[in-house]
Amino acid sequence: MMKKTFAALAVGLLLQSLVSCHQPIPADLNAVSLIPLPVKVEATGGSFQLNENTAIYVHEGSDELSQTAHLLKKQLHHETDLSLDVQVVSEPAAHGINILLNKENKAQLGDEGYELKVGEKLLTISANTPVGIFRGVQTLVQMATFHQGEKTTWLVPSGTIVDYPQYAYRGLMLDVARHFFGVDDVKRVIDLAAAYKINVLHMHLSDDQGWRIEIKSWPRLTSFGARTEVGGGESGFYTQEQYKEIGAYAKARFVTLVPEIDMPGHTNAAVAAYPELNGTNKKADLYTGTKVGFSTLATRKEVTYQFVDDVIRELAAITEGPYIHIGGDESHVTKEKDYVYFINRTKDIVKKHGKIMLGWDEIALAELDETDIVQYWAKDENAVMGVQKGAKVIMSPSKRTYLDMKYDSTTHIGLDWAALIEVDEAYNWNPETLVEGINKEHILGVESPLWTETVETMDDIEFLVFPRLIGHAEIGWSPSGHLNWDSYKQRLAKHGKRLKANGVDFYQAKLINWEME
Repeated sequence: MMKKTFAALAVGLLLQSLVSCHQPIPADLNAVSLIPLPVKVEATGGSFQLNENTAIYVHEGSDELSQTAHLLKKQLHHETDLSLDVQVVSEPAAHGINILLNKENKAQLGDEGYELKVGEKLLTISANTPVGIFRGVQTLVQMATFHQGEKTTWLVPSGTIVDYPQYAYRGLMLDVARHFFGVDDVKRVIDLAAAYKINVLHMHLSDDQGWRIEIKSWPRLTSFGARTEVGGGESGFYTQEQYKEIGAYAKARFVTLVPEIDMPGHTNAAVAAYPELNGTNKKADLYTGTKVGFSTLATRKEVTYQFVDDVIRELAAITEGPYIHIGGDESHVTKEKDYVYFINRTKDIVKKHGKIMLGWDEIALAELDETDIVQYWAKDENAVMGVQKGAKVIMSPSKRTYLDMKYDSTTHIGLDWAALIEVDEAYNWNPETLVEGINKEHILGVESPLWTETVETMDDIEFLVFPRLIGHAEIGWSPSGHLNWDSYKQRLAKHGKRLKANGVDFYQAKLINWEME
């Protein structure tokens, strides 16, 4: 009897010793600098430990989930240097990182929301859709911190996050017409933006300085119209196969590609290639300057609408997303009645090819309805007029979101016609209250345009986009009641080392006490 008692005691002490060796390391989820700030965070004070034995378990039957699991593996390897195994399973795992879709739709989460539960042995990301899983993965990657003990240990603080976006559309616009950027550069932009839950890349594919997308029925658009860019440097265009490659890359990161063909103004490259489209009495030569408003299509010629139909038809066929952007801005030499006539006809063409029309706020002059989208950039009255006609609005106020604006008077690139936009000015605004007559129910989302008159390299893109886009991402995702500059600037400071580790040549604003190591 005594032998059994001592044996039981010895076993108990051994088990206690083993458990004590694996006591969770304390960590505070509330102290993690998450951007965008989630809707709800509940910390439990413990941690999940990442190591080489940790596996990512993904439920069988979904290629999208499997693809996201492998992207998570890649991102965590970049952050931690750990190489985690991805395993496809038929039942949820009891340990490791578990990725699964909800058996029953949780209405609160919607399409992009997720729930992230972190215990000591099991970390689970669940969502209604693969999109929500991907958004949750981006949060998880930001949560991986390290604890320095006898050896470096990677920790994920324990607790629960319930999160979902306030706006369905959270975009970045890249102008590839003023200066052209190749496929690899565009892919890098997608990766950097998607990490902060940006879900739209709007590509400005044509302008006075160059036409950037192959249209097979009008080949001189690229063989001639793509030769130039601002300043006269070597330029280029995307073949349709390259454009589809960009689209597929974006889709894997749950980013919607929105192509823009700017019309009826900003069309010098097109009318230089095809003079029969020219709506002015002046000969159009290839252009490398930066002035705007001098070009227009011939809005009363039937050949123009054959051109528009062909362009939209070919573009719609290679664009999986629901939108086609028709521009419509700064068409100063087009008479208003001709402009309205053009937008009305072009809107019908976009719809004929199964897409939703977007346009800059001037399009509100036309006969819009609830199926159209107005992108507010300049005039309050245009955006309000669009809302009154039933259209939704994308908020891109030039004084807050234009990423081509300088930070201050000493910024070495960028423009200043709209405003000097420091990091705090980019963050401190509310889409719901910015324009009288436009409320949250009218707003589809927020977009940050980068025009490239002064932008020539990837480093230039990164310097002007970051960190301002990060603040816009939080405005588009987080509840307005969560938006607070003092909180945000402290969290942003800790993203300095993340940006640095990703090789981002970002603007190190003096307003932020950056943590770089």
